[in-house]
Amino acid sequence: MSPLPPERWNFATAAHLLGRAGFGATPAEIERAAGQSPKEVVQALVNWEAVTDSTTNPEWAKPDPERGAKLKAYRESTGEERARLQKERNREQRTHLVELQSWWLQRMATGPRPLQEKLTLFWHGHFATSAQKVRDAYLMWRQNDLFRRQGAGSWKTLLREVSRDPATLIWLDQAQSRPPNPNENYARELMELFALGEGNYTEQDVTEAARALTGLTLDRLTQEPAYRPRLHDPGTKTVLGKTGKLGLDELLDVIVSQPAADRFITGKLWMFFAGTQPSPELQEALAARFREGGRSFAPFLQAMFLSEEFYAPNVIRQQIKSPVQLVVMACRQLERPLPPAAQCTNALRLLGQELFNPPNVKGWEGGIAWINTNTLLNRHNLALLLVTGENPMAMATRKPTSAAGKGLQRVLNRPAGAANPDRLLSEADRTSPEKLLQAVERRFLNAPLKAKERQPLLDYLAAQGALDDQDLLGLIRLTLCTPEYQLC
Repeated sequence: MSPLPPERWNFATAAHLLGRAGFGATPAEIERAAGQSPKEVVQALVNWEAVTDSTTNPEWAKPDPERGAKLKAYRESTGEERARLQKERNREQRTHLVELQSWWLQRMATGPRPLQEKLTLFWHGHFATSAQKVRDAYLMWRQNDLFRRQGAGSWKTLLREVSRDPATLIWLDQAQSRPPNPNENYARELMELFALGEGNYTEQDVTEAARALTGLTLDRLTQEPAYRPRLHDPGTKTVLGKTGKLGLDELLDVIVSQPAADRFITGKLWMFFAGTQPSPELQEALAARFREGGRSFAPFLQAMFLSEEFYAPNVIRQQIKSPVQLVVMACRQLERPLPPAAQCTNALRLLGQELFNPPNVKGWEGGIAWINTNTLLNRHNLALLLVTGENPMAMATRKPTSAAGKGLQRVLNRPAGAANPDRLLSEADRTSPEKLLQAVERRFLNAPLKAKERQPLLDYLAAQGALDDQDLLGLIRLTLCTPEYQLC
């Protein structure tokens, strides 16, 4: 990888970095970054531990001291009482999950460590785990916190902690694995989706890896991972050509030492942050840089963000924004708060990326899969919600009948508050339609539109006559609906 030449560091490349290594920025923030050196900006992003983060965790994100008593009461109950207890727990978990989704979105939108949250989002899609099966918001928070704490560190350490993560143990059935017929789900996904990729292992490797993982389970009462030697297969196994009495640590040593593992994980990181498939030459360079950094992600990310390849024409403004990126980036650019939690959750669900609920173990496909007839309409509706406060996505397909359903519908229908044009556009910006459009392009697109896309917006301004705040918000909304705004 070649270093980015200093003369190429400017407003556009700084905006690109802040959009990809985080969730975008205001023009003033981009200008500050462009006034520094690329190395200074990248180091500030990657070395986030030097930045104080005072964000508090959800109040319930901790072990429940009454969990044992609650489990005992549930086991001893029957009939209607058991149904009532289960209904209460389900309601509590739904509430906690919405709070968790909102808590994380707030971290992305307003937190002081944008790359930490962006990387956490990557790992959430990579180790895709769904609350629908785990059914415990605390365990989902705990996994999210694991990605945040370990996401930039050692690859083997992260794989080891994920392998012992309670949500993962439940999601991929490792907690139920027993010899002599161990469950192969986690062993298979560890190789296929997490660390090696298809074609770099055999079915026999999966079978032997599943044996190596036996004994790794979950203490349901304490919600902690547990290793039970009596459930471990102590025999000799052969995985990826390595033979021995392999357990979890030995298995991970074998996996991460494979050249295919270096190429696989660095390629996925490049795809997530750069949005393009790396060439074979670049792929080898990425893998080599990862090995040089001791297979730790922080030095790899720093090298990637400082490389000329990361700022190539086929990379800048060529990535379709994920729904999460779209929502958070728009709020940051609009300098407005996120809408209420239920509105955000509903919007992301309609756009195809509900946090803590990936579609399957492969996570979200991303790229062009984010765009179809329905999601494109909802992206336009999202622009209306964020700019004007109106929420066309709140329309219910059927009238809710329960008190909870009616309460949710009231929240969805509640105005979210309009953006404030005085925060976004100066008096100098408003002296002519051309200057107004240039200011909007700079803030939301970081580059001018092509002539054929600009003209309809200029025509809109001309048709309004004397421009008031509603007209300015209308221009911003139309800009957020352009094909160019769907890219970053």
